[in-house]
Amino acid sequence: MFIQTEATPNPATLKFLPGKPVLDAGTLDMPTREAAAQSPLAERLFDIPNVGGVFFGADFISVTKNDGDWQQMKPAILGAIMEHYMSGAPIVNNGAEAAGEDEFFDAADSETVATIKDLIETRVRPAVAGDGGDITFRGFKEGVVFLQMKGACSGCPSSTATLQHGIQNLLRHFVPEVTEVRPV
Repeated sequence: MFIQTEATPNPATLKFLPGKPVLDAGTLDMPTREAAAQSPLAERLFDIPNVGGVFFGADFISVTKNDGDWQQMKPAILGAIMEHYMSGAPIVNNGAEAAGEDEFFDAADSETVATIKDLIETRVRPAVAGDGGDITFRGFKEGVVFLQMKGACSGCPSSTATLQHGIQNLLRHFVPEVTEVRPV
C-alpha cells in the first residue's frame, strides 16, 4: 500500500491519501480524542504523540498536530493508516455517523438559503477538500452567512482570507442578499 501525503495551507495539518476510499459519503471531523471513539482508525491516530485532530473526507485523511515535527510524526501516522487498512477493520464503527448539525434561517429565506447551499456544495467544498478540509453551511440571518470550517480549514491562518475574499465575494456575486460571511 502506497500512501501519498500533501501539504495543506494550514502548516499544522497534513493530508494523507491512502489510494482507497475513506468515507462513502460526507465528512467526519474528530477534533478531540473523545470524538475519535467513533472510529478505530482515528483512535489509532490519536495514540500518536502530538496528534490534535483527525478529519476524514471521501478519499483523504487530514491530521492536525498540536506540537512536534512532521518529520518525526509522519512515519508513525503512515504506519497507523497502513496497519488499519491491512487489518480490515471499519473506518467508522457501526452506527456512528457524522452528527447532523442544526441549521438556522428564517423560512422566508429558504430560496436564498437553497442557492447559498448549492454554491457552497458545487463551488466551495470541492476546492476546500483539495486542501484537506471542509466548509459546511450553518445558518443565514440578516444577510450574514454562517459557515463551519473543519479539518485543515479549522484554525488555518489563511481561512479568514478564504472566507472574506473568496467565499464572501462568490456568494455576494450570485446572491445579492448576502452581505457578509462569518465562521461559526
